[in-house]
Amino acid sequence: MHRSPEEIGRLGDAIYDRDIRPDVEAVHRGRIVSIDVDSGDYAVGDTVIAATDQLRERHPGADVWSLRIGYGALRHFGGRAVRRPE
Repeated sequence: MHRSPEEIGRLGDAIYDRDIRPDVEAVHRGRIVSIDVDSGDYAVGDTVIAATDQLRERHPGADVWSLRIGYGALRHFGGRAVRRPE
């Protein structure tokens, strides 16, 4: 089932906050996590492509949401990325 980008983002953020954040933030801060919003499975990588490819090997065709672990945005332009409160 394919969803709108907005729905994928909402689901991905909710899964991250509820299920994934406690397991990854202390160890993987600054890396990328890609989340299958159907299964809740995830992969961590150094780039969006690496994390998403790893996840899609297990879940082809998945609706995937990616974010930078510990930060409020995946990418930033100029300046510095803003970290999420711990």
